[in-house]
Amino acid sequence: MELGLAGKVVLITGGSKGIGFACARAFAAEGARVAIVSRDAANLARARELLSAEGFHVHLARADLHEAHSAQDVVEEATAALGPIDILINSAGAAKRYDPDLLDAAAYKAAMEAKYFPCIYPQQAVLKQMAERRKTQPDAAPGAVVNIIGMGGKIASDIHIAGGAANAALMLASVGLAHHYAKLGIRINAINPGATLTERVEEALALEAERMGISRDEALARGQANVPLGRYAKPEEIADVALFLASRRASYVSGAIIAMDGVSAPLI
Repeated sequence: MELGLAGKVVLITGGSKGIGFACARAFAAEGARVAIVSRDAANLARARELLSAEGFHVHLARADLHEAHSAQDVVEEATAALGPIDILINSAGAAKRYDPDLLDAAAYKAAMEAKYFPCIYPQQAVLKQMAERRKTQPDAAPGAVVNIIGMGGKIASDIHIAGGAANAALMLASVGLAHHYAKLGIRINAINPGATLTERVEEALALEAERMGISRDEALARGQANVPLGRYAKPEEIADVALFLASRRASYVSGAIIAMDGVSAPLI
């Protein structure tokens, strides 16, 4: 299927590892011009090395997306390097998991700052740019946003209550903004992965193993046994759906929240 992504400028937050990295590789393979954002210089360097080994060149941008001005700066930097942004993939941000007995006001605030705002701030900056371009250049490509959120905002986990609340807020914001920007042809969609085999799920497995007094492998086996498809997702599978949602093949899809949880949603 021809997705029409060649030459598109794609900004991927959290693009140095996990699902974000899988998205960077997938868009680069489609011929897109990719910029990846991370606050960790070592992760960015490792991502560049891995992608270069496959023949892909990406622009690297180091930024702390917990601050609105940093998100604005990185959008301007990527635009200066590659051109106006056509597609934003938001995969940055991860809220800490807590034993419910340890939750307090600070934990809830930290979850919003860790997950909600690192998605909202770059989205705000990119949408402003896309909207201005559409108003001044009606024939310009309308643009697309895909927010990688997580099933924790829809199905509660007792060790992910604060983070799940941030995810739920992002789901609402994604749909609400999709309604607002539809008049300009700008599409906003979201993906809710279930447990996906990334570094983050490894952390969750370690916490679950500690709580239950079992090994990491047993925690994984128990978790996967709860998924009707019989396994956790691969990052590349999430990236494939992000490609579609960002492409012209999904030109009439906006305000959608796609569940990718194998029917069940443990540990995310």
